[in-house]
Amino acid sequence: MDCFRKVFRAASMKKARLYMTACGLYEAVINGQRVGDFVRAPGITDYRKRIQYQIYDVTTLLQDGENALTVQLADGWYRGSCGAWGLKNQYGTETKLLAQLELTHTDGSVQTVATDAGWDWSNDGPIRFADNKDGEVVYANNVPSYQGKAKVTNHPVTPAASNNVPVTEHERLKAKRITTPSGKTVLDFGQNIAGYAEFTVTAHIGQKIKLRFGELLDENGEFTQKNIQCSSKKITMPLQQVIYTCKEGKNHYKTTFAIFGFQYVLVETDVAFQSEDFAAIAVYSDMERTGFFESSNALLNKFVENTVWSAKNNHADLPTDCPTRERHGWTGDAQIFFNTAAYLFDYASFAQKYMRDVYDWQKKDGKLPQIAPYGGVDFYMSFMDGSVGWADAGVLIPYRFWKLYGDDSLIRRHYDSMVQYAKFMIKRCTQFTPLRHHLPLKGEAKKYIVNYGHSYGEWAEPADVFPNDWKNIVLPHPKESTAYTVFIMEHMMEIAGYLGKQQDKALFEKYRDGCTKAYRELVTLTAYTLDTSRQAKLVRPLYMRLLDEKQEAFAKHRLVQAMKNYRWRLGTGFLSTPFILDVLADMDENHVSGGGIHRCQGVRRQKGL
Repeated sequence: MDCFRKVFRAASMKKARLYMTACGLYEAVINGQRVGDFVRAPGITDYRKRIQYQIYDVTTLLQDGENALTVQLADGWYRGSCGAWGLKNQYGTETKLLAQLELTHTDGSVQTVATDAGWDWSNDGPIRFADNKDGEVVYANNVPSYQGKAKVTNHPVTPAASNNVPVTEHERLKAKRITTPSGKTVLDFGQNIAGYAEFTVTAHIGQKIKLRFGELLDENGEFTQKNIQCSSKKITMPLQQVIYTCKEGKNHYKTTFAIFGFQYVLVETDVAFQSEDFAAIAVYSDMERTGFFESSNALLNKFVENTVWSAKNNHADLPTDCPTRERHGWTGDAQIFFNTAAYLFDYASFAQKYMRDVYDWQKKDGKLPQIAPYGGVDFYMSFMDGSVGWADAGVLIPYRFWKLYGDDSLIRRHYDSMVQYAKFMIKRCTQFTPLRHHLPLKGEAKKYIVNYGHSYGEWAEPADVFPNDWKNIVLPHPKESTAYTVFIMEHMMEIAGYLGKQQDKALFEKYRDGCTKAYRELVTLTAYTLDTSRQAKLVRPLYMRLLDEKQEAFAKHRLVQAMKNYRWRLGTGFLSTPFILDVLADMDENHVSGGGIHRCQGVRRQKGL
């Protein structure tokens, strides 16, 4: 943990602004008062392409005479733990700070205080260790000595103003103290959150408080982290812990540079405390709540409430898959949840920032990522970039942003890059791989089928519907890949037509039609038949309108059978779950024989959504 200090004099100030960013995470203090409320500033971007800075009005924090600006600098996403296995040094090995304080005097003159070799530095402050996922180690009695001097460095990226809502503190939750069957002390905060803990206790110097954060109690009522951890002989990740060594007297602590996913906190200490000495603080992007729902059904209300909490817990400057283990900005998760997020919150700024993250990653051939911003991806996972349903976020989010907000700024800003991605998809129609499936297709179908590349496919269907294994991501997925090629071409046709790009529209239409015909022939093959109980294999072509009239009628009938066979439980996986209710709503007894769906015509989807 780096500690920086700059002491300077000022007088007759009219206003003062502080501009600050870092390769890492910073927290700034002026004259003992924290600057701003942005938690884990400057946020996360692809530091190879873009780095955000924040602007703070600090006029009221300054005084005539001597002032001190101090900054703590932690590893953060820049070089701290990323991904399921806690890979480090994803962007570099040297954290960096850039700051500029502009003081405007009453006479109009401007005084500038900026980072340079004149800043004091040391690494002996109270926070001895700080990591995104593993947590913090704190020696409360330590005070930075500032005996050294800062080293001048550089970073080959021009900072850009932060274009997202800040990550801030929100709900404060009270603790209920419980004792587990084995006699351990656990605090239950009554709600799974993403955030951290705060406590105030009286202790003697050297006493320790160890906190471990988890989501569950196990089947025996004991605290556990096993559901969130990856473990091997060499590493267990994440630890989600705080180890705090007390100073004499009153000790106040609040986590600075880590966020945990938790409801329960295991407390190991010899310090006397009460449950009211602790609080849990939810931390997430400060998106305004705009969508609300209430009904007479308590279970339905709880479902909506859980959805809202899920959104809060997975938005901390990027949309994550979870606030515990991976914490990745999975593009598939982002595109699937976009409509829900946009209905519940003012999501515009967040979506705009995330699309810059996605396109910051884009490769020269047009490929888009499975995860954005970059970081924490094991080498073997790089093969999965470009997976349909994931990489398609680069088209689907701008399109849905346009339709839901009536705002075409994203499709205009990223149109050329979206075309690049669409052409990347087109190229896969004719690309060869030794791992391709043997598909005895005829004529034009061979030209338009997508039988290339690694793909997640449907992903995460219930194990009793389709058990996943390693082959499921090594081999191509012609059915899913061809379907999503049609889906993206149709979206790009509409966008190109709206923007007056008629030549582009004609190209996309050609491949929309060609891939649709190829798909219709593909499902006549035994291995890809519509006569299946896998709901996803029926929901997707029905939602995307991939079938001819006869195939569509059969697929609807077969879907009803599949639903009955699975006792009307959800049997879709990752990609098709958002589609199934729309598909069922489009069906009635006139479409299927054998019953099961009756007059479900009340809600129909907008074309393309």
